[in-house]
Amino acid sequence: VQLQASGGGFVQAGDSLRLSCAASGRTFSGWVMGWFRQAPGKEREFLGYIRWSTHSTYYADSVKGRFTISRDNAKNTMYLQMNGLKPEDTAVYYCAADSHPYGSYSSSQTYDYWGQGTLVTVSS
Repeated sequence: VQLQASGGGFVQAGDSLRLSCAASGRTFSGWVMGWFRQAPGKEREFLGYIRWSTHSTYYADSVKGRFTISRDNAKNTMYLQMNGLKPEDTAVYYCAADSHPYGSYSSSQTYDYWGQGTLVTVSS
């Protein structure tokens, strides 16, 4: 399994950005895929996850209402739509995948596979 995150960049506060996570190596029916971020000097932070088969999503309170996770089964790609970006959203954003049907998906330790990260910088 390989995950390739992309779409990061430099934006202004209030802008929107969509990150992509292209997955390959197998079909992901039954898997859970999540988004995390890590700002300099801080621990990796859970943002949300999506269940590949059901499209059901769950978000951290810190991003609920601003960030939306979706996926395109035909393209084997997960997305993170980020609206109303703030300087404090500046971080490296990672996608992750887990094959287990049950788990603590808000914990980074649950995930077996990780993308390489994509940097998002939000200027004020």
